[in-house]
Amino acid sequence: MFDPVQLRTFLAVAQTLSFTQAAHRLGLRQSTVSQHVRKLEDAAGRRLFARDTHAVDLTEDGEAMLGFARTILEANERAAGFFTGTRLRGRLRFGASEDFVLTRMPEVLEEFRRDHPEVDLELTVELSGTLHELLAAGRLDLVLAKRRPGPARGRAEAPTGRLVWRDRLVWVGTDRLRLDARKPVPLVVFPPPAVTRARALEALERQGRDWRIACTSGSLNGLVAATRAGLGVMAHSLGMIPPGLVRMPSRAGLPDLGGVDFVLLYGERDGAAKGPADALADAILAGGDRLQLP
Repeated sequence: MFDPVQLRTFLAVAQTLSFTQAAHRLGLRQSTVSQHVRKLEDAAGRRLFARDTHAVDLTEDGEAMLGFARTILEANERAAGFFTGTRLRGRLRFGASEDFVLTRMPEVLEEFRRDHPEVDLELTVELSGTLHELLAAGRLDLVLAKRRPGPARGRAEAPTGRLVWRDRLVWVGTDRLRLDARKPVPLVVFPPPAVTRARALEALERQGRDWRIACTSGSLNGLVAATRAGLGVMAHSLGMIPPGLVRMPSRAGLPDLGGVDFVLLYGERDGAAKGPADALADAILAGGDRLQLP
């Protein structure tokens, strides 16, 4: 009943909330993306997206379609792999930022290992900035990390990538924390070269607001614990705010942190890791919405 091509297009739009970005990811024209979505909506008999000139959002039926789309596409891929007899082999060095430990990333990796048992998967969990550096040094084959929206900045960041989703950075803390405008903002941050640290300091400097480092940790669990204890605030992606923390209200007077892209970046594409890297990237893109907290 549902065309896999149209389902892949639907997932790309759902994850980027942009017909333009989905077209770029899939290598299609925007008109083709719109046509695929329209045909899928006709097949379902429901509207899957609410869209106007400014925004694209999933409807309730669109949210429901996410799970069905993933299940159908995963079943198709397993069936195709079984009947074609092709089995991926080799070593895949995959890097992911620590943000994803709180999401369902382990499920995505478990499914990948089940579907491709002869691929030796090596996982590196690091800061996004460090992952960009490792990729540029040829020490990783595929990276899922944060990056500033638009063209990559800095020589350590790969210039191209596949957008998984786009989010906003926001200030988070406990609901009991009250900031004193007369005192420096207490910050809970990763060490350099963390993307969130750099964005937080840049935003406060632009605002002319004083700040101090209340806690530095290379572990997300350490930062979350410090923030839950009320030591300060930290910059975090809106779609993955850890349990026990809340977005700081506008009355706190903290500056806007802007957007952030979560992207898949490739290393050398001509080696034995190309096939496994492409397969894992496709699995992550198909289940990209599972990498955000509910």
